[in-house]
Amino acid sequence: MIYQCNEIKKNLDAELKQIEIEDSNILKKAERSIHSINKVLNQLKELLDKNEFSSIEQEIHFFKEIKPTIYSRLIYFVKIFNIESKRPTGSDKSQKKYLQNEIEKLELFFAENLEFYQYYRNGVTYLDDKYFVRGKFDIRLHVNTFIYDANPDFSTSHDYKVAKILANDLLCIYLKSEIAALDRKEQNNRSGQIRKSKYAWTDSKISLVELIYALQACGCINNGSVDIKEIALFVETIFDIDLGDFYRTYLEIKNRQNPPKFLDTMRTALVKKIEEQDD
Repeated sequence: MIYQCNEIKKNLDAELKQIEIEDSNILKKAERSIHSINKVLNQLKELLDKNEFSSIEQEIHFFKEIKPTIYSRLIYFVKIFNIESKRPTGSDKSQKKYLQNEIEKLELFFAENLEFYQYYRNGVTYLDDKYFVRGKFDIRLHVNTFIYDANPDFSTSHDYKVAKILANDLLCIYLKSEIAALDRKEQNNRSGQIRKSKYAWTDSKISLVELIYALQACGCINNGSVDIKEIALFVETIFDIDLGDFYRTYLEIKNRQNPPKFLDTMRTALVKKIEEQDD
């Protein structure tokens, strides 16, 4: 059954990517995505109604990994729809304040669920048979009120919390990228026009984003006290380039098989140059 679930998830991934390509309007994109995800969740419910997990390990895997990954996107797009529907149309300053307030709400959830957040992020498993197996509801395990209304055949005490954590990661990236876009707009307005630079970045944008995050992670600029968006804005000015949604690009870097791909290429090129000069 896990194979079937993974195939359903794989098809959803492809469908959501297609929606991303076809729709530039964020509200329409969110609405279409919500419809697709709901359809898939219903498919999974029907699959569980007709089949049994072959082991406790399979059940834990489904409710800890598969369902939360899908449900998190539902939470994400519903939240995006609500945020953008209520987003002020006034000044950039008022929009930034509104978006920052939404980030603070995410931080509040993190603070209120710190213990479980650490359990999940650190890959701990000793409570998995209580958190991610149906019928193991225990009020002492800090459950959400959501669990009281949830379908007991399709929910455990903590699968929703995992979905919420994953959704918040995506929301944080989205909100920060929107704030960064407003910052770029303000910078361009202050300068009056985009200054043309004689230096051009000739590699891919994703490689430049990887380099930016590496510089920040190593504390190479101002001992690491500079925010990532400040470094991005500085680099965009130097190379006369628009990095776009660099927070989302960073998420792509994190999820690929070899995250520091560009840095590895740089290292190889430098070692080769040194060896050639020594010869």
